[in-house]
Amino acid sequence: MQAVGLQTYIWNNNLRSIVLLAGFPVLLLVLLYAVQLVLLGTGFERLPYHGSLNDDFAYAMVATIQSLPLAIGVAAIWFVIAYFGNQTIIDLATGARPVERRDNPHLYNLLENLCISRGIKTPTLRIIDDPDLNAFASGLHEGQFSITVTQGLLDSLGRDELEAVLGHELTHIINRDVRTMIIAAVFAGIISLVAQVIARMLWFRGGDRDDRRGGGILMIVGIVAAAIAGLLAVVIRLAISRRREFIADAGSVELTKNPDAMISALQKVSGHAHLDAPEEVRGLFLENREDGLFGLFSTHPPIEARIAALVQYAGGRISEAPAPVARPAPVTAAPPSPTQGDPGPWGDHPTGPWG
Repeated sequence: MQAVGLQTYIWNNNLRSIVLLAGFPVLLLVLLYAVQLVLLGTGFERLPYHGSLNDDFAYAMVATIQSLPLAIGVAAIWFVIAYFGNQTIIDLATGARPVERRDNPHLYNLLENLCISRGIKTPTLRIIDDPDLNAFASGLHEGQFSITVTQGLLDSLGRDELEAVLGHELTHIINRDVRTMIIAAVFAGIISLVAQVIARMLWFRGGDRDDRRGGGILMIVGIVAAAIAGLLAVVIRLAISRRREFIADAGSVELTKNPDAMISALQKVSGHAHLDAPEEVRGLFLENREDGLFGLFSTHPPIEARIAALVQYAGGRISEAPAPVARPAPVTAAPPSPTQGDPGPWGDHPTGPWG
């Protein structure tokens, strides 16, 4: 169905997210099959018979189906741990700490006013003591939602820009994007773990390897299957994340009625958003963009594309920030006479950027 309007687009995007998340169990099954093939190919698992190569593939499939309940059980335990401890895990990974209203009343008031306008409970606030400019929302259900900002963001953004960023992250919470992203990160973590197990088996293949014909083919097929599953996991996570950033930008404008502030905030964040954290957590960030070839696998669309969307669909205006000027050395000369005219803060253009 063609998306018409913001709310319809959100519904369509949520439907796509459900379909994409449903693919993770299939990827897990493919990875388990790849594990069985690698086990057979490297000799870690001995066949009880000497059959053809097709019999080996069939045996690997049977073994995969037999191990599926155990894999689902492990995945369920992982999910329960992530469900109840996701915020603690994220705090440990990013260095975030809770902040009370008395610590930063200005920040709390901005967020609280946005929440009152939508009639929702105010999320908790966290701060990361880092000079880079970034923010993210987290949490899985009401009472657990939280918005985290860096100290660099607080120091660099003005009031309207900070409000726009908070509106962006609050939109992620309102649309339950954070729930989808955390669940996707959990499944992606499981798939990454299984892929690492395969890599370690190949690296530490012991002397009990199976040198019969066909072992190399089983290994190659297993490696290809694992690579495809891992790549599809990345693609799924990217497809879920990239679309939602445009929606969150639009949601911020809907909350603040100020597209120019969101554009200005993105301009300041661009190029200054690096924050050390696991890749699964960086997918939650306000900005997480790689350059060059790695940009194809980035969890976020380019900031230029996000700004262009705000200009085209929200009526925003791009204001060129003045280039930093070196502070001149003190001089003792007399100030210019009134007849010379005061060039003003914008050089030789007395009308300034607003003229």
